[in-house]
Parts: sequence; C-alpha cells; structure tokens
Amino acid sequence: MDNEPIKKQDEDLSLKLFVVLTRAIQSVKKKVEEDIKEMGLNPTEFAVLELVYNKGDQPIQKIGEKVLIASSSITYVVDKLEKKELLKRRPSPEDRRSTYAVITDKGTQFMDEVFPKHREAINNICGGLNKDEKQTLIEQLKKLGYHAES
Repeated sequence: MDNEPIKKQDEDLSLKLFVVLTRAIQSVKKKVEEDIKEMGLNPTEFAVLELVYNKGDQPIQKIGEKVLIASSSITYVVDKLEKKELLKRRPSPEDRRSTYAVITDKGTQFMDEVFPKHREAINNICGGLNKDEKQTLIEQLKKLGYHAES
C-alpha cells in the first residue's frame, strides 16, 4: 500500500498551518505593538516594565530570559526606562555582583493607568475567537510548541 499521497497531504497541511500561523502572529503582533506605541514605549520597554510591574523587583541579568529579548539589550532598555523615571536600579543586598530593576512610583502609576487599557486592547485583538476557542487554541499551540522543542 502506498502512503505517499497521504504523506504529501499531511506535509501540505503542515506547510499551510505554518503560513497561516505566521501570518496570524504578524497581524496580532502588529496590533499589539501599535497599542504599546501609543503609550510612548517600544515593545521591549513595555515587556520589561510589565514584568517588573506584575512580578516585582527582578535581577537585571535574568530579565532577558523572562521577556525573550537578548541579554545584551537589557542594559539599554533599563537605561531608557530609568531616563523616563519608570524604573530604577537597586544593588542586591545579598550579592554585590547583582543589580535589580525596581519599578518607581511613577512607573507604578503609569502601569496602573495603561495596563487595564492594554489588557482590553489585547482582548479586542483576540475577539475573533470565543472563550472556548481561545482555550482550545492555547492548548493546541502549547502542544505544537512542546513538540517542536523536542
């Protein structure tokens, strides 16, 4: 029995999935970036600020892996957020080699104002799916990602 036509159909479907997934990501990312730019930040600055806002003080050396940006960019991003008075650096009391990014009062006030609007914008961007479809897609994309990593 020849499985070549079935294999080709599966390969074609995988290629189509890749193209559709890539286009969807680009569309969603573009809309989210537009929302972030309206706040006066770039996406990387927002990601770092959002991390510290939601998770508390963060060792600067560990921020890159948590927000998926190059560690070489972190110092630059923290510098920019410091100039905007949204973050500050604080030496670690336990380890002199380590420095923490700490949100300032101005940063907290800023995020208290913009983060609910950002959540709403993302909800609107994802509004093409209902709650059950979102949950199913989350599970399927996790499954796809874990498989791709292995």
